[in-house]
Amino acid sequence: MVTITITAMTNHEQSRLSPLALLRLQSWLSPALPAGFYSYSHALEWAVEVRDVCDRRSLVDWLEADLLHGSGRNEAIFFKEAWRCATDYERLREISELAAAFRGTSEFALESSQPAAACLAIFKKVWPDRTLDMLTEILRERQIPPALAVVLGVRLAAKGAPVTLALPAFLQSYMTNLVTAGVRLVPLGQTDGQLAIAELERVVEAASAHAAAATIDELGSAAFMVDLASTAHETQYTRLFRS
Repeated sequence: MVTITITAMTNHEQSRLSPLALLRLQSWLSPALPAGFYSYSHALEWAVEVRDVCDRRSLVDWLEADLLHGSGRNEAIFFKEAWRCATDYERLREISELAAAFRGTSEFALESSQPAAACLAIFKKVWPDRTLDMLTEILRERQIPPALAVVLGVRLAAKGAPVTLALPAFLQSYMTNLVTAGVRLVPLGQTDGQLAIAELERVVEAASAHAAAATIDELGSAAFMVDLASTAHETQYTRLFRS
């Protein structure tokens, strides 16, 4: 079992998750949120096309590499940093700019910005909050697209969801969406999909623990094949997914 530790925790960070915050956490990370998460495969579609992913084991290996060494790792760091600076205008501006620019391909940029814009619109209409107004002002002022990890990190922080719970929940949602894409693409049975999710639990814990202790200076990706697959997917002839 991996324990997530964050140094210099504030009273807010140490607070327990209230029942209402738990409900919001589930709602905002649920596939039922109409943000279009299901439209993206994070280059899995190309990986399946060339048989790099062809069964449950290769799917788990592919996602583990992404969560620990690729885009998933960076998303976890952005989420944690956005959570911590949700009320700090200057710091949030810096994180927002970095998160918008830190995309290896145009499809990965779309995969973050389109659901992020949808989330912002839904949150502002259904669950408005002043932190979202501040984030919207930053994005408009700097003319940058929103990043999903930043939007969710800021909103969950404002709701009082402790980062020790919000961060692994965010990564679990990220990973589960990709497992679902893999089930459709390979294809795999529903039970294999659940087995893959179970096998990736320890990876989510490890990625969360690393991100909790990491800083912005440690951003980077070594999952080169994922980036190459995304580049190839941009011109893939037959596609079900937008990335």
